[in-house]
Amino acid sequence: MTKTVVFIHGLWIHSVSWLPWQQLFEERGYHTLAPDWPGDGPSVDETRAAQGGALDVGVDEVTDTYARIIEDLSDAPIVVGHSFGGLIAQKLLDRGLAAGAVCISPAPIKGVRAVPLSLLRSSFPVLRSPANRHRAVALTERQFAYSFGNAISSQESAELYSGLTIPSPGRPLFEASTANLLRNSPTAIDTQRGDRGPLLLIAAGQDHTVPAVVVQQTHRLYSRGGGSAELRTYGDRGHSAPFDSGWRELADDTLDWLDGRGLNA
Repeated sequence: MTKTVVFIHGLWIHSVSWLPWQQLFEERGYHTLAPDWPGDGPSVDETRAAQGGALDVGVDEVTDTYARIIEDLSDAPIVVGHSFGGLIAQKLLDRGLAAGAVCISPAPIKGVRAVPLSLLRSSFPVLRSPANRHRAVALTERQFAYSFGNAISSQESAELYSGLTIPSPGRPLFEASTANLLRNSPTAIDTQRGDRGPLLLIAAGQDHTVPAVVVQQTHRLYSRGGGSAELRTYGDRGHSAPFDSGWRELADDTLDWLDGRGLNA
């Protein structure tokens, strides 16, 4: 039976960013899906046109959207997520809805306490105003260049900004920023579960939005809890790693990792 891979994007990036991965994975025999978040339109331009105001969508609502899609599949899929998509992928794996997960620069789960200055600066466009908790927020090209494009050329960063970026809900960032202050947080994961599928955490050494130390602390939470998780770090990559000109390296390595875990198509 053909294995399904569900790709999950993060804040500010449309699902079309996964198209090169989908083509490659389908050439390798997988069936792929890259569903949109609630409120996203079918294209970058349509999403930009539609999201000019209120969009009160949080981590649980996004997770539930993907869970409903997965529940309609004949078998548990592999989930591959980037940034907040990586957090969503861990939640789906934690719920027992995924056969395995690959999380690229995943947003911090509850229990991660590292707050590097670059993470704060990347989050500032949203967190600077409490009103942004209930609305969609867009990045400027300069903000995108700092948060996503710092490890690539300014020309490539501008092209990615033009071709892929969309306004995104602010609530997930507020939920992540207050997670360690709350008993029940949408970003909480049971890192002690021993019955879930394999998990690969990928860190980017030049990432401003989710610095490598954040992913390393996530890995330690799993290790301390007794759950198995693997960590790989790409020292010269930034937050744009899965959709910039170097995407193929991560995609090929992901395919090799899936092969090694018996999750091949």
